[in-house]
Amino acid sequence: MTGTTTLIDDLNRRFAAPIGRASDLVFGPWTIVLLFAVGIFLTTRLGFVQFVFFRDALRAFFGADEAKAKGALSPFQTFMTALGATIGTGNIAGVATAIVTGGPGALFWIWAWGLIAMAVKFTEAVLGVYYRRAGEGRLLAGPMIYLTDGLKMPRLGWTYALVAGVAALTTTPFTQPNSIADVMSSQWHVPKLATGIGLAILALITIIGGVKSIGRALAKLTPLKVLLYLSGGAFVLTTHLAEIPNVLSMVVRGAFTPDAALGGTAGVGIMIAMRYGIARGIYANEAGYGTAGVVYGAARSKDPFQQGLNAIMEVFIISFVTSSISALSILVTGVWKVGSGGEQLTGAAAVAGAFETAMPGIGGSLVTV
Repeated sequence: MTGTTTLIDDLNRRFAAPIGRASDLVFGPWTIVLLFAVGIFLTTRLGFVQFVFFRDALRAFFGADEAKAKGALSPFQTFMTALGATIGTGNIAGVATAIVTGGPGALFWIWAWGLIAMAVKFTEAVLGVYYRRAGEGRLLAGPMIYLTDGLKMPRLGWTYALVAGVAALTTTPFTQPNSIADVMSSQWHVPKLATGIGLAILALITIIGGVKSIGRALAKLTPLKVLLYLSGGAFVLTTHLAEIPNVLSMVVRGAFTPDAALGGTAGVGIMIAMRYGIARGIYANEAGYGTAGVVYGAARSKDPFQQGLNAIMEVFIISFVTSSISALSILVTGVWKVGSGGEQLTGAAAVAGAFETAMPGIGGSLVTV
């Protein structure tokens, strides 16, 4: 076990630098401009749907099944499947990394992206339902379908399916188990390899029954996960109420002025905060990935607009509630600078450290669970 752990650590050190350079290249200024341009276009083209229909999205939060509607999952199971896939690594480990690396200003850009990301994910969900193919005991939905049938560009749909398939095998299966293993190791001293094996077994048990089995599991587990995290985060912030005004000021200043903690000049400091905030914001809410079209397209619903409203609520909860709890907890407790033992914590371990400062002996385990 020790030898395997050492090998994993060596591989991490060897590939960290080239992966970091690739990330810097992909998420440069041109990417940020492109993302915001698309988000602003969809927001205006849809008549500011995320603001105009936000009250309707709240009412549609727990939709009922529609009679004779096509789909494998109920609207509630669909919503919880989408929410469960994005609450965890993205808005815990991802947001923590954004704050530790990009400074407090990264949170502002997570919020900024969240505002227009609601329109992006609304679009994905609506198209996923509208263009899905159902029949002969199977259901096909997602960007590969609406690119083929909507834009009449089958090659582009095929390309998306290929890229998404490769990503499904090389991103989520790496990042999510790594975050879980990281916090399990830091809080409970569980070997990372043991965590990986355990997760593989649990994943197999869950997915062996197909999308319906996944939907049933997440409909039960996701509300509990959200409740535990919101309760713990609320307690951390309540015990540090006096720090919140100063932290919010840091967030705004860090978004538009150089952050001394990063040691950068004005342009560099602002760009780092913006890049990490938007990159981790996308990672947290997955708007623009196209995955919403796959998940919401499987809903037992005849109304694309209804599923679009659920997508708006999903992004709102992730970008403005759970991501804010992660970021503010790290900031108000000071863990974003130095961990409780004097070391620099990152990822899920940073959030666990923040919870632990407010709830000694309990907080870290809460995040781990």
